[in-house]
Amino acid sequence: MKITTPKISIIIPVLNEAENITQAIASTQPSTNIEVIVVDGGSQDDTYKIADDLNVTIISSIPGRAVQMNKGAIFAKGDILLFLHADTQLPRGFDVMIRTALEETGTVAGAFALRIDAEVASLRLVEWGVNMRSRFLQMPYGDQAIFLTKETFNKIGNFPELPFMEDFEIMRRLKRIGRITIIPVPVITSARRWLQKGICKTTLINQIVIIAYLLGVPPQRLVSWYRQKKFRKI
Repeated sequence: MKITTPKISIIIPVLNEAENITQAIASTQPSTNIEVIVVDGGSQDDTYKIADDLNVTIISSIPGRAVQMNKGAIFAKGDILLFLHADTQLPRGFDVMIRTALEETGTVAGAFALRIDAEVASLRLVEWGVNMRSRFLQMPYGDQAIFLTKETFNKIGNFPELPFMEDFEIMRRLKRIGRITIIPVPVITSARRWLQKGICKTTLINQIVIIAYLLGVPPQRLVSWYRQKKFRKI
């Protein structure tokens, strides 16, 4: 009997990620039967050239993380899709862990635990909160490297092409059809979004946005709040 190893397509949406893309791509190796697809949203730095030099597949897209990930999925040849943020690095052996996780009865998708790349004590608390939410509520977010089969991805209608919250919404859809597993080995993600605005402020804004979204505030309005700096006094 011929035994095959399901191919994993790693889709990395990028926009001006020259500082991070090399490490993200490097973290995909060593591995077995994978492809790496970088979806560029119109970078103005050296992101495209760096990715090209690393011999991965590069496609161009209009900007927007959900749009870019959906376009990457169209081009993907793998049975399994892994969506990786450009500032996140995969753990060694991720490919074996993903295939094993998706073989579990009732599992429709998964993600990894989270480690934030900064030696700041308060970020350990953020990690704890993220990992508890992911484990008990089955609600991992995009920086935890979401994975699922291409068949399931097509079944639930791809990422909703929202200006953000696309990862939150796709998790809600997936929870309706099965279990979302969390691999306890962490990915390592950049601390930049927490450090830019401050850890407490970033965490608070994230919770406000989620509550507003659940209450029916359109994502487009939430984006306008950011652009108009409605949160700057928080």
